[in-house]
Amino acid sequence: MKSTEMKAVIEGLLYVSGEDGLLLEQIESVIGVNGSDARALVEEMKQDWENDAKGLMIIDIAGGYQLTTKPFLADYFEKFVEAPRRSSLSQAALETLAIIAYKQPISRADIEDIRGVKSEKAIQTLVSRELVKEAGRAEGTGRAILYGVTTMFLTYFGLKSLEELPPLVPEEEDQSDEASDLFYENFRQTVEGL
Repeated sequence: MKSTEMKAVIEGLLYVSGEDGLLLEQIESVIGVNGSDARALVEEMKQDWENDAKGLMIIDIAGGYQLTTKPFLADYFEKFVEAPRRSSLSQAALETLAIIAYKQPISRADIEDIRGVKSEKAIQTLVSRELVKEAGRAEGTGRAILYGVTTMFLTYFGLKSLEELPPLVPEEEDQSDEASDLFYENFRQTVEGL
């Protein structure tokens, strides 16, 4: 393997190892070089990255290495975190949010039973946007997390309480998928209009 390829592998390994970092022994075993050669490659990468106009750098940590951002970028990251996000919610997130709003407290497994697909990412999105929160734990084996909506949800949709949610059509009255699609379309338009 050429030096450039080995550096690319090390860069990828540093990226996927995240905050845990990467031990020198791990680099050795993956790229198949001895410790001094692995160390020399990483040190060369550190120097190259320091001299180039890159936002990332490699630091030494507890017998290994970690990929991190350069300190001078901290102000920009703070601005990014503080900047309001106005991106709309995905169809999956909207469906999940509607289920939680009407059926809370509800577990992820129950949400997935209703939707028929995995909902972990949608729930994570809703939690990160503070529209959904952990509302307790289910009884029994595993004690699954139960989810409920937040006051931010009520504020976001201009509601005083959950009683102001539009009524659901009972299942026996709604035999078509069109009615549920219309409900989610109206729900999506409400979200995007705010």
